[in-house]
Amino acid sequence: MQLGTRWPFRGTDRPANLPEVVGFALDAVETDDEITPDAGADWRWTLTWLEGKPVIELDDGTVIRYVAEDDSAQIVLPAKSVDDEDDW
Repeated sequence: MQLGTRWPFRGTDRPANLPEVVGFALDAVETDDEITPDAGADWRWTLTWLEGKPVIELDDGTVIRYVAEDDSAQIVLPAKSVDDEDDW
């Protein structure tokens, strides 16, 4: 694993070497208030490189992974806790 960089959520200083489809995924997360309803001004993205592919994580646990085999990006949202015992 290789450390990349960090930048602000909804920031304009994204790394230039990300695949285009990853940029589209970042745009989707940053512009959809249903995905990140509690987004704070202090949230940041963290980029690491795993086996040469970018993995980007937001402070809330949202992860974007690049899938090189089909040049796609996978967005994985964090799990939400359930407080209602009847749902179990």
